[in-house]
Amino acid sequence: METGHLITTRAAEFAAALPDGGVLLALDLGTQTIGTALCDAGWRFASADKTLPRGKFGRDREVLAALAAARAVRGVVIGLPRNMDGSEGPRAQASRAYARNLSAALALPILLWDERWSTSSAERALIEQDMSRAKRKERIDAHAAAVILQGAIDALAGAAF
Repeated sequence: METGHLITTRAAEFAAALPDGGVLLALDLGTQTIGTALCDAGWRFASADKTLPRGKFGRDREVLAALAAARAVRGVVIGLPRNMDGSEGPRAQASRAYARNLSAALALPILLWDERWSTSSAERALIEQDMSRAKRKERIDAHAAAVILQGAIDALAGAAF
């Protein structure tokens, strides 16, 4: 399989596709927005980036391709919204379809990462920072992407190094 088309839920398989590490881009796919986060090349720290308006896939692809190129992204982590019992519903299937389309467009390996608690965890962190409700609404998706990415890179660091 060509590395650029790898889509997996297994951290070790994703890490093997990136033997030298590299900057990762995480996406929290919402119905109206896409939260983005990035990590350092050594997979230590995830940081919230932008919350992008979600549009037609062609526009999303252009924006994400530009972001990936500007930051020299080597792989993508996409939140996989599983049900609390671990099963997958329509939202998870939509995320898998988005991953397939994005993989073909960016030719980067993709890790689908369980995002069950990402939004509530991000919201708690923003509340602890005493952020207003309006500011939280603007930033929640990017912070949720950072929670997703931090969980993934914690697993990846153990798998790769």
